[in-house]
Amino acid sequence: MTIRLYDTSARQIRDFTPLEPGRVSIYLCGATVQAPPHIGHVRSYLNFDVMRRWFEYRGHRVTFVRNVTDIDDKIITKAHEQNRPWWAIGYENERAFNDGYHALGCLPPTYEPRATGHVPEMVEMMRTLIERGHAYEADGNVYFDVRSFPGYLELSRQELDNLLQPSGEGETGKRDPRDFAMWKTAKPGEPTWPTPWGPGRPGWHLECSAMAHKYLGRAFDIHGGGIDLIFPHHENEIAQAKAFGDDFAQYWLHNAWVTIAGEKMAKSLGNSVLVSEMVKQWRPIVLRYYLGTPHYRSMIEYSEESLREAESAFARIEGFVQRVVEKAGGAVEPSAEVPPAFAEAMDDDFGVPQALAVVHTTVRQGNSALAADDKEAAVARLAEVRAMLGVLGLDPLDAHWAGEAADRGEDLHSVVDSLVHMVLDQREAARSRKDWATADAIRDQLNQSGLTIEDSPQGPRWSLGPR
Repeated sequence: MTIRLYDTSARQIRDFTPLEPGRVSIYLCGATVQAPPHIGHVRSYLNFDVMRRWFEYRGHRVTFVRNVTDIDDKIITKAHEQNRPWWAIGYENERAFNDGYHALGCLPPTYEPRATGHVPEMVEMMRTLIERGHAYEADGNVYFDVRSFPGYLELSRQELDNLLQPSGEGETGKRDPRDFAMWKTAKPGEPTWPTPWGPGRPGWHLECSAMAHKYLGRAFDIHGGGIDLIFPHHENEIAQAKAFGDDFAQYWLHNAWVTIAGEKMAKSLGNSVLVSEMVKQWRPIVLRYYLGTPHYRSMIEYSEESLREAESAFARIEGFVQRVVEKAGGAVEPSAEVPPAFAEAMDDDFGVPQALAVVHTTVRQGNSALAADDKEAAVARLAEVRAMLGVLGLDPLDAHWAGEAADRGEDLHSVVDSLVHMVLDQREAARSRKDWATADAIRDQLNQSGLTIEDSPQGPRWSLGPR
């Protein structure tokens, strides 16, 4: 029952031992809300949503923190381009992200702090780092002295002498070009907060170090995010937090990208696929299946063909679920435990592809039981399938997806109505030419499909017959 994780800092699989038995603490770098989310954004939280569900299945109580970066160079740039307040841009897109997470069935985080709500904690962290010789003020900016921290770059395993630190406009007064900004001095037209070193705004890296400390303390279990955050963001978080005196994260987990033509999906590249548009074309539960079932450390190459394959694969699972529910004549509760092979796969660095293979095998076994009219075995397989799908957030009978099913039912009714009337028109044509045998055969076929046909003065009407 030991869960094993691939720890980026160790470059290997490690047994997971929580700092506090029975509790797991996770900090996930959340959205920078300068624009609505694309499917690459939601993939990260969806992956960690599955991890959280597995920890909870294994009996752990999870504290999950996902921050919101609501002040950033990109947000300010967008505000100027659109002639709108920076906070309006941020709040609008924060809601769009939450809508996307909810649409794909992600559980809400335990805490979701905004960067702008934690400036006092950032100021205190900078004050301590300056006192300890790890940071310095210059021209109203505050920089971290990377040479003052011997463990710098251990996560990304780079050489300091070869480092090219990303630098922003107005970052003047650095002692070393590799030092990074913790606080940026005020510029005309930008939001600012007062500090002992003058007005300004926080740097990206400082925000997460301060919020992780506030909500998870000096040490916590897991820090997560996309592989693109390893450097500079996570490397700089570690330097600030550990120089401040925190032990910080014990394990580092990073998910891979969604790519298009081999390139990372990104707004800056103009190749992003917005969640708000995707849920109009595809059922959200199918999108979750598509984004959540590859291994979290594997790239997903976006294509409509692969989405259609995901849709077909999930339809096989969903069809089995529906057939057994009909056969059982009511709800079938999930089993208390998942099959051992499923658990073994999930314990091994959240091996969702291997776990999903167990789901499909169980579905095939259940379909065989249905074909043999073995109701008891079919119900037992459905109970196992529901338990496994619950861990993956893909149980079509879960209350979250009930609304989707209802909406889909309305859409399907109109489709079925059109198809049935096409067949009824053929029946009427047969009756008009007195071909009673063909007319009766069409009616019998419709009845066998579960439809009741009633001939009325206004024409034939159909309804679902008794099962």
